[in-house]
Amino acid sequence: MKRQSEQIRAMSDREVLIHLYITQLLLLGIAFIIGLILFDWSSFERLWHIHIPTIVGYGGGSALLVLIVDFLFMRYLPKEWYDDGGVNEKIFQKCSIPHIFLLCLLIAFSEELLFRGVIQTNFGLIAASVIFALLHVRYLAKCFLFIMVMLLSFFLGYIYEITGSLWVTIVSHFLIDFVLAVNIRLDYLQKKRQED
Repeated sequence: MKRQSEQIRAMSDREVLIHLYITQLLLLGIAFIIGLILFDWSSFERLWHIHIPTIVGYGGGSALLVLIVDFLFMRYLPKEWYDDGGVNEKIFQKCSIPHIFLLCLLIAFSEELLFRGVIQTNFGLIAASVIFALLHVRYLAKCFLFIMVMLLSFFLGYIYEITGSLWVTIVSHFLIDFVLAVNIRLDYLQKKRQED
């Protein structure tokens, strides 16, 4: 795991972004291929039911809860517990806000389609959550981060079980990632201003 962090640090910001886009597009492709095999059209269509109050209430509410807990942990726990090897900083600190928006939208859509829409719907909450956490390989060496990702996955999976709507978890996942990524960007800009 340490070696992987070192490899990522050696990559340029552009290379890290390219790898991120490739990974997300692969997840999207895998989700569609497996989805075509496992779903008939009517079953797949049910995942996309739109009910705005549910999406806003559960999606926004669950994101807010996760963000409050996350920011409290970041404030009061040792910084090294949250150190992911600098990957998130490399991805987001130099991105514009519109670029962060698009990246977070792609990440939320592709990951929720695969893990909640395809894997959880067909194989259950535990399988989806474990695979989701294991996909975040860089967190395996960081016990706290791995537990947080696992708990987040179970939480999003539970929200999906309650609502039956993929839009709810996509919105929640997007909001969590977007707010945390914008926070990284703003911290970077503030440090740059202080250095200048």
